[in-house]
Amino acid sequence: MKKRILFLCSQNKLRSPTAETIFCDHPTIAVDSAGLNHDAVVPLSLDQIEWADLILVMETAHRTRLNRKFKSSLAGKRVAVLNIPDDFDYMDPQLITLLKARCACYIP
Repeated sequence: MKKRILFLCSQNKLRSPTAETIFCDHPTIAVDSAGLNHDAVVPLSLDQIEWADLILVMETAHRTRLNRKFKSSLAGKRVAVLNIPDDFDYMDPQLITLLKARCACYIP
């Protein structure tokens, strides 16, 4: 069974959809992405949290917001911060390089 990884950022427009796109064909993982803002392109749902084996957020503030909004649903879930600032466009080559480097320890 594939490891299920959920990528989160604020709006689900730039960083998390880039991560989903670059890892979508990886043979050992399944990926999804969402945003934590109420007006995100894909707002985070409880179903996505339940689905995920690992939740990767882009910034510490995202982990804080995730814990505040969904604390009771996060029991037993691993949440890690990638420390990737909101400085990139969708599929920016620098963002792709950074995502691959920061995700290397989580993706076999």
